[in-house]
Amino acid sequence: MSRDIVEALLSEFDQEIAGTRKILECVPEDKFAWKPHEKSSTLGKLSSHVAAIPRLPAFVINRQIPQPSQAASKVELLATFDSNSAAGREALAGTSDDHLAATIPASPGVVKTRLYVLRFRVLNHLIHHRGQLIVYLRLLDVPVPRMYGPSAGSKNRPSDGTNRRFFMKLR
Repeated sequence: MSRDIVEALLSEFDQEIAGTRKILECVPEDKFAWKPHEKSSTLGKLSSHVAAIPRLPAFVINRQIPQPSQAASKVELLATFDSNSAAGREALAGTSDDHLAATIPASPGVVKTRLYVLRFRVLNHLIHHRGQLIVYLRLLDVPVPRMYGPSAGSKNRPSDGTNRRFFMKLR
């Protein structure tokens, strides 16, 4: 039973979960009802959605139906995220490459492999909504921690253009 794909997916899952938790830790509890626009979700609803997404691998792999809820406090938000992350990771760790290669309905009339659904419908979904959450935090003037490198709000961001020079060398 091969597990090369599972191990690569677990590594990516762990990295995205760690970064997402850092962002959720920044969410100000006293701003849960705030929203940037009348058509937007509240900060609390968006944060709760981000906290729920890590459980989706358990649904995709084992058909464990998630029970979404909206956190009433930051402590509850982080506890929900941690619980959902553990359930998602356990499901990923318990599967095989062959199981990930099997097809499942991805949406009405669309069939994809479990790997596709996990990578593009779960992890990308998490990254997308985490990005929305970062925008909310910036609009509230909340410092945002680094994710993949220095952020505009991180204390150790090089001001001498070092990152720009690095990427220019790659061209």
